[in-house]
Amino acid sequence: MPYPTRQQPTWSAAILAGGRATRLGGAVKATLTIGGAAILTRQRRALEALGVTPVVIATDPAPFAEFDITVRPDVLAGAGALGGLHAALAHAATPHVVVLAGDLPFVTAEFVGHLVSLRHDADAVVPRDAHGWHPLCACYGRHLAADLARRIGRGQLRIAAALDDWQVRAVEPGEIARFDPRGVLLMNVNTPDDYERARLEAHRADDRRS
Repeated sequence: MPYPTRQQPTWSAAILAGGRATRLGGAVKATLTIGGAAILTRQRRALEALGVTPVVIATDPAPFAEFDITVRPDVLAGAGALGGLHAALAHAATPHVVVLAGDLPFVTAEFVGHLVSLRHDADAVVPRDAHGWHPLCACYGRHLAADLARRIGRGQLRIAAALDDWQVRAVEPGEIARFDPRGVLLMNVNTPDDYERARLEAHRADDRRS
């Protein structure tokens, strides 16, 4: 009797962790501790709950040595967040890729699963709320890597401009709210105040569970 074949995954995940974090004194944001765990660890747990182990996109692998995680560099250097997104897609072995910024401590498996469930409807599945698009908590088709490379070659580095040209499935505020009762799902850590607020929110969440 032949052994059953393992189904190939149809999506993978990448955490963009190569930003300079100048407003946080150059800290590697993905390694900041919130609620007793690094942001990277929190994100990895959410993704692994869905059966996917992420890679990290970063120029310097040294800050991630203790995490035992694969680190991939930008393919086209000097292109900021757009370059990180391009690298995530260019390195992918799957037709769809969930891309997370490394400073999102409250992303959940349930929300990522929802993004992935919509992946066949468009080139990209991207949350959008009153503050605009959240392109670094989204699911993309790997085929977009070629378009991103062309944009980088022309010096067009705004992700929002790329979204204008793609078929995007927007995840709107009411839809986001189903997964975000505390209103923190898309909160990122850019400043010391953000970091303190995230730590307090994680502490409150722990209190509610106890």
